[in-house]
Amino acid sequence: MKSIVYFGSAHQARLEGRETLPAKLDLIMERLHLCDRVKGETVAIKMHCGHSIGYSTVHPLFVRRVVNAVKEGGGRPFVTDVGWDVRATEERGYTTETLGCPIYPTSGIDDKYAYIHERPFKNVNTWKVAGMIEDASFLINLAHVKGHPACGFGAAFKNLALGCVTGATRRAIHDTMHFDQYWFGEKCPDLQTRQRIIESCPFGAIVEDKEHPGELHMHFEQCNQCGRCLQVAPEGSLKIDAANFNAFQEACAISVSQSLGTFAPGKATHFSLATHITPVCDCFGFTGMPILPDAGVFGSDDIVAIDQAALDVIGNTRLIEENIPVSMEVHPHEGHPFARLHGPLKDPYKVTEYGEQLGLGTRDYELVDVLPVEQAARPHVTYISAT
Repeated sequence: MKSIVYFGSAHQARLEGRETLPAKLDLIMERLHLCDRVKGETVAIKMHCGHSIGYSTVHPLFVRRVVNAVKEGGGRPFVTDVGWDVRATEERGYTTETLGCPIYPTSGIDDKYAYIHERPFKNVNTWKVAGMIEDASFLINLAHVKGHPACGFGAAFKNLALGCVTGATRRAIHDTMHFDQYWFGEKCPDLQTRQRIIESCPFGAIVEDKEHPGELHMHFEQCNQCGRCLQVAPEGSLKIDAANFNAFQEACAISVSQSLGTFAPGKATHFSLATHITPVCDCFGFTGMPILPDAGVFGSDDIVAIDQAALDVIGNTRLIEENIPVSMEVHPHEGHPFARLHGPLKDPYKVTEYGEQLGLGTRDYELVDVLPVEQAARPHVTYISAT
């Protein structure tokens, strides 16, 4: 059965407030019956607060509308994110006064308040789910759609996968990309050749391994799979394989299954704001130019469907190539804009595939526009000469 994804377009027919995104978010919350579902619940609103000089995180006005809806329904809301981002939320306009509720670090001020879940995957055996997440009785996933250098795309899945666990688990998730061997040093013992391999990468993705001298280490986040290194490396010494990139996405899906699994059925819902979409996520601590047109706001009880829908809608738009940093290189092949930007092996749809396999939702959805943009009816006007 198809899941419903509610959508409010960034476009509007008239210069009226009711056709703007905050008002459309209100309509989506009404369609999801949010007020009716939160009475008596302790509601964690998980968002990414950002840090440093980033300014394109979800605007406080959107957060306040979600908080108000929870309060109206009789719920007890709090906003939460990882500790180091919560420490300076006021620099981006997030305060108790502006949001209307407290702001708490997900796993405590020392990143140690967590519950351990066992689930082996590559190098990860335990998943430490943040205490403030697991203690809540209702979860609102308030995500910001961005590009992401590890997987091409980040939104609803990534907001929970990396934000609802401790730092140790988050690092382990990133390390899954290194679990499958990609460097075979015995086939390249020559120091000069290894140096040529390092120098062949224009993105600085290949470096000398600090822990294993004589070996090479790949920074997969910086790799866009251009293949220049493979033209230099001796045959069989280096692999640029989908398995390494997919591992991160599968780990993200598993992480989400651990945190969402702590909530009773019907006690979680998801919103994604697709505006000011930059090449990398808000965790980088700065804001660049948008590289895709604003899409709008999405809402669904199905985390798989909402990310699938956001990707599909964005996939029908074009990269704003003039806004892309000159250090990046856009792949000329056809494909999703995020894959063209970050590389074909960083398939942004993989996380929804893995999420569906884990039973977190379905990729089969119906997109319901809560306020379709009307075409303006313009009367025919005959040109009247001034003379």
